[in-house]
Amino acid sequence: MKYKTCVSVAETSPSKLKKTLKIALKKSDYVEIRFDFLKTEHIPQVLQAVKNDLGKAVCTLRPKNEGGKFEGTEKERKSILKLIAEYNPFLLDVEFNTIRKDANLANFLKKSKTSLLISEHDFKKTPQFSDLLKKIKQMSKFSNNIKIVTNAKTTDDSTRVLQLYSKKGKINLIAFSMGYAGRISRILSLYLGSPYTYVSLGKPVAPGQFSVDEVKKIINLKK
Repeated sequence: MKYKTCVSVAETSPSKLKKTLKIALKKSDYVEIRFDFLKTEHIPQVLQAVKNDLGKAVCTLRPKNEGGKFEGTEKERKSILKLIAEYNPFLLDVEFNTIRKDANLANFLKKSKTSLLISEHDFKKTPQFSDLLKKIKQMSKFSNNIKIVTNAKTTDDSTRVLQLYSKKGKINLIAFSMGYAGRISRILSLYLGSPYTYVSLGKPVAPGQFSVDEVKKIINLKK
């Protein structure tokens, strides 16, 4: 089994993004394009410029209240999500809190037939196991691709998240924890069934993130 990586690309200029994307795709199976780091007016031209690489891209437009950088209105953000969907990327990351509150957006994305990654991030804590399972069930109404990330303050927190893989069924689950206590879950998730793990090219884009080179070294220890 090949353990896959997804490099998070978070650049503020279109030219730098294209350059970094090229480097990332040489090292990694997938890339996550953090469109929220770009100025809103630059997003359409970037989509056009990287359209041939979107088949290997997880597209994310994270709002500030979900830990992202997007500074526009929620109406603008949803409009851009719809635009990205028209390019049919590998996955379009849409927050559970966004899609569950907007039936029109949910219906549009369903009709677009874009593969969605429904995500949930808890930056404060790791909920109880039963609550996490309940959340997955709710999220799976919108897609078979689910991402749950929590803030682990202890090893037990991290272990609790990883236990979700034993209950995932046919869901494509990406579940791990942020922070120092959860760092190892980014690696262990691969061995438990995660389709890929998020990595950086060097400087972490998220707390506790490994670089793509670090992950490859760890994976190769098994060979």
